[in-house]
Amino acid sequence: MKDKIIDNNDFMFEDIIIDTAQGEEPEFLPIISVTDEEEPSQDEKYPEVLPVIALKNTVLFPGVVIPINVGRNKSFKALQESFQKHRYIGVLTQVDSKVEDPGVADLFKIGTIARIIKLLKMPDGSTTAILQGRKRFELGEMVSNDPYLLGKVLPIEYRPLSDQIQFSALVKSMREKSKRIIELSPNIPTESIMMIRNITNNIFLINFIASNLNINISSKQGILEDNDLVSKGSSVLQHMDKELQLLEIKDQIESKTRSDIEKQQRDYFLNQQLKTIQEELGDSGSGMDIEELVRRADKKKWPKHAREAFNKEVSKLRRINPQMAEYSLTLNYVEFLLDLPWEKFSKDSFDLKKVKEVLDKDHHGLEKVKDRILEHLAVLKLKGDMKAPIICLVGPPGVGKTSLGRSVARALKRKFVRMSFGGLHDESEIRGHRKTYIGAMPGRILQSIKRSKTSNPVFILDEIDKIGKDFRGDPSSALLEVLDPEQNDTFYDNYLELEYDLSRVLFIATANSISTIQPALRDRMEIISISGYSTEEKVEIAVKHLIPKQREAHGLKGFGVRISRPVIQYAIMHYTRESGVRALDRVIAAIMRNVAKKVAMDNVTQYTVTKEALVEMLGPEKFQMDLYHEVDIPGVAIGLAWTAVGGDILFVETSQNEGKGKLTLTGNLGDVMKESATTALSFIKANAADLNIDRDRFDKTDIHLHVPEGAIPKDGPSAGITMLTAISSSLSGRRVKPYLAMSGEITLRGKVLPVGGIKEKVLAARRAGIKEIILCAENEKHVKEIKKEYLKGLTFHYVKTMKEVLEIALV
Repeated sequence: MKDKIIDNNDFMFEDIIIDTAQGEEPEFLPIISVTDEEEPSQDEKYPEVLPVIALKNTVLFPGVVIPINVGRNKSFKALQESFQKHRYIGVLTQVDSKVEDPGVADLFKIGTIARIIKLLKMPDGSTTAILQGRKRFELGEMVSNDPYLLGKVLPIEYRPLSDQIQFSALVKSMREKSKRIIELSPNIPTESIMMIRNITNNIFLINFIASNLNINISSKQGILEDNDLVSKGSSVLQHMDKELQLLEIKDQIESKTRSDIEKQQRDYFLNQQLKTIQEELGDSGSGMDIEELVRRADKKKWPKHAREAFNKEVSKLRRINPQMAEYSLTLNYVEFLLDLPWEKFSKDSFDLKKVKEVLDKDHHGLEKVKDRILEHLAVLKLKGDMKAPIICLVGPPGVGKTSLGRSVARALKRKFVRMSFGGLHDESEIRGHRKTYIGAMPGRILQSIKRSKTSNPVFILDEIDKIGKDFRGDPSSALLEVLDPEQNDTFYDNYLELEYDLSRVLFIATANSISTIQPALRDRMEIISISGYSTEEKVEIAVKHLIPKQREAHGLKGFGVRISRPVIQYAIMHYTRESGVRALDRVIAAIMRNVAKKVAMDNVTQYTVTKEALVEMLGPEKFQMDLYHEVDIPGVAIGLAWTAVGGDILFVETSQNEGKGKLTLTGNLGDVMKESATTALSFIKANAADLNIDRDRFDKTDIHLHVPEGAIPKDGPSAGITMLTAISSSLSGRRVKPYLAMSGEITLRGKVLPVGGIKEKVLAARRAGIKEIILCAENEKHVKEIKKEYLKGLTFHYVKTMKEVLEIALV
């Protein structure tokens, strides 16, 4: 057994109660000497030779009482010998506590003479000695080493105090610091403050505090050996200062930590209460369990970088208090990661014939778009993998651009999503917000992909020409990455903060005009123009799609409702004026409502809609179509015009009277039409001889050119040859050929240039009863695109020069 000191290593000893051997009463040991004195009384004498014991890990100071557990045989014999004779023993501290059998060289030379208060036999068979320090001594020569250490002791006195006031102030400071240290130390009872106050002997106070300082053995030994009381007290005070600083810092840290823990405990307690209440109410809360998220992730197939991001965020989620705001932000992000359809694709339908049947069934016409979709599918079928095209459908409202996207998705057996860009002016709507912001959300592109649950849906970008732009950014610039096949396989969303592959998405943009689309964005898309429907096409659409749809919508599926094609055409020409079929759909809906009322009130089982019934249902005609009527006077020619709601014929009227060669233009004409009229007159003046017109007439005649329906603004170059013909007819006195219309731009050199909107113009001419049409030779290819059944009864004259026009047009 080793000698062991029972020491709590705190600043102050607590009261010690030692259990005695069986049959003895427990004894209370005071912490200080009974006499409360550091020095012995004057009549206390010590033998010159005393047994000596070695202490391993403490230093005994005069006046201080300590219990020691006796382990060495030599120490036990020395204690027994002294206890039986005079009860005094020399106590020295080992220089190195690891030495098991110390000799003189292993001990400090200065120690303390102790009085053995009691020897106790413990229940485990060991012996405990209660010692009280009495007087410092210096070890002289060693008398004996066996059976225990025995040596001469030389008592040591302190040097007289030179400054009593300084020593008193020093002691007072020690008392105050002792009080503060006791207050900050949780292991020292507050009663120790009273005990310190009751110590009246200043030297004993220094020894007592030094004995209980939490410092190393060599420092304590240095304090014991110091003979100058002021120096001794200063050393103790210095160590107390260090101890106090540590305790104050520790108290600050614990106080802050305690407040944080108390808040967390309070939040946890309230959260548990809330959870219990929710369970009682049958509501377990909306938060998804983290383990459930992990289980879903294990079953999910996704790229490596997405998996790493998920694991990182879940790890963070486990460490966050559920009551903190960051918890819900991180949870939303993790759920969004899981909900995205990483590498999940729907299987395309490669039965091209069936796809064509579906497209033809859903939409009449739009052949270019259908062919482009079939081409893409054919390549996919042969190659197996291909980046989807970015298609932009440009055309007037109501021609079926948006519904075509839904039809394409149905034909390909893909999911369909639609995003409207009308009025969009925030870039974050495309790219999302950074998730550090409160209320951050991913962009609508990825939200739509998440909603579709596949990474290759048909994605309609509706009204892309109506994107706004302001201080919040330019969404059209953000779309450059989305709609670029070379970039969109690494699309970056600010909220997701990961790259996402959009290359398999079939984007179909729709627009009414490409003029407002940013050039760089327009360059990335494959533009397919969709012209307005002709009356004939509208009739077919009504028969195949609109009438069956409205019949079912109004509960008339089992009733015989007959509407003939002439009646439908009458409704189109006199109750609608549009490029698409939305107004026609509303007209048919109004017809069905009237029929439904008759079925419900009059119990009819079938009903035939006639023109008279149509006027009764819809009221008077809203629009009048311009029909050709033969003109017997010179100076009137018929042009062909394109409008947003289809084609129309245009009468150009010219008159002349005496004047000074002034040209007057009326009819709400735009700048381009005015310039065309001026160009036509200049050409006629330059070629007057060839046209058999007297050159002198130009200086004596004012010419007035008028286009009827002056309330409607008119502009464009296509009326050039019509104005030329009308002015030439007026000046030459030759009538324009009947049932003839024309369209083309003119130049001063006498050339005829091509114009647009040929399909609408030709169909308008046919409806108006025109039989012959003059067009630029380069427009012949556009006429060939029109179905032959729409061209029956029409004769086309293709010209290159203005003289050819006049040769054909003037009788």
